[in-house]
Amino acid sequence: MQKLVRGIREFREKVRPGYKEKFAHLALRQAPDCLFVSCADSRVVPNIVASTDPGDLFVVRNVGNLIPLCDPSGIPGVDTGEGAAIEFAVLVLNVKDIVICGHSDCGAMSALHSGQLPAGAPHLQAWLRSGRSPLEEVARELHFREGISPVNRLSQANVLRQLDHLRSYAPVRERVDAGTLALHAWWFDIGEAEVLAFDEERRSFEVVGG
Repeated sequence: MQKLVRGIREFREKVRPGYKEKFAHLALRQAPDCLFVSCADSRVVPNIVASTDPGDLFVVRNVGNLIPLCDPSGIPGVDTGEGAAIEFAVLVLNVKDIVICGHSDCGAMSALHSGQLPAGAPHLQAWLRSGRSPLEEVARELHFREGISPVNRLSQANVLRQLDHLRSYAPVRERVDAGTLALHAWWFDIGEAEVLAFDEERRSFEVVGG
């Protein structure tokens, strides 16, 4: 906690003067360009990874960067929190892009790969079970960099599966079909501090801007 307090003091003294006008403008309204869905992992920081300013990203973070699949009636099967954020971003904020960003060495993907879910954590168990779609089938259709671990293969496949889940939301599907909303699959290699994006033609994740 002391580290957080020191950080707030440093923000007030060194950073706040340069951002004061920006936040005064943002206090009136927000108009982010992108809904950014990422894992809650402390090593993944969307605004640093994408070099964005306050107000640029509408961020949803959860364990495993999962999007609950909607049933045919349009109701998510597990939790409505993510669905509410998706609807708010698309219908109210009118974002033009949605990014789902997975990452290397993901604890959630490790649990799914091993099949060993944490004991005494019923909420976490239920949440991770929602991500137990046949990710291995998705992985078999991808091309991976040499030496990538099984967990990281699963993590990349998971990003694509969550895009499929995202399309089960009617507002998303309708705007994608209309060409007013674009979906993107990203993956952050923590060890290399490098962002990769899915290349549909190559069926692989490639370095952004590389």
